[in-house]
Order: sequence, then C-alpha cells, then structure tokens
Amino acid sequence: MEFYFPIELGEQLAFLAASVAALIGCFVLFAPGLTLKALALVPAEGRPEGLGAVRSIGGLIVGFAGTALLLAQPTVYLAFGAAVGLSAFGRVLSIMSDQGNTWRNLLLLVVQTVIASLTLAYVFGLT
Repeated sequence: MEFYFPIELGEQLAFLAASVAALIGCFVLFAPGLTLKALALVPAEGRPEGLGAVRSIGGLIVGFAGTALLLAQPTVYLAFGAAVGLSAFGRVLSIMSDQGNTWRNLLLLVVQTVIASLTLAYVFGLT
C-alpha cells in the first residue's frame, strides 16, 4: 500500500486540514488531562469517566480525520467537513447563548472554521 499525497492544491488543503484535525485528535486522545487544562476544564476528583469521555472524543476525531486521509474520497471529505462545520456552529451557539465569548472559544472557532472551510472548499470545487 502506497502513501497517497494529493496533487491538486484544493485536495492538498483538505488533506492538510484533516491532518491537523488528526494531530489535534491524537493530542486529545493521549493527553486528556492537558487538553482539559488547555480548555480551562477540570474533571471531578476521583471520577475517571471525565477523562474517558475526553479520550473517546479524541479517538472519534482521529478516526474520522484518519478515514478522510486514508480514503481520500470527496464524499468522506464532505462528511468530515460537515461534521467539523456543525461543530463550529455549536461553538457559535455557545458564544451567543452561554456567555461563551472567551478567547479560547473564539480561537477554537477559528480553528474549526478553517478546517471545515478548507475541506468543504475542495469538495465543492472552490479551490
């Protein structure tokens, strides 16, 4: 099996976005404590379920981004971009509804928007 790296610029950008998401997912999966500290969250003392939930989300991100990287199909990139885009929309709702207008939320909104935009721009032929 050969490693596939895209030739077209648009697909390269989508590939890069999925790669960044996979790296973020690996960080979340393997360092949930640091992830929670970076997000200013604290799990309840003596309750490992919180760290398990964070690791689970990291695994989901790695799995979805990794699938997009390995299959390199527009429909998989579409599903990945839509999922990240809806995640960004959820963050916008949080900013508007939950007094979540913090620098962390805004920074993560930018990251999610860029990842979704690069991926969806390739799928819809905008790059």
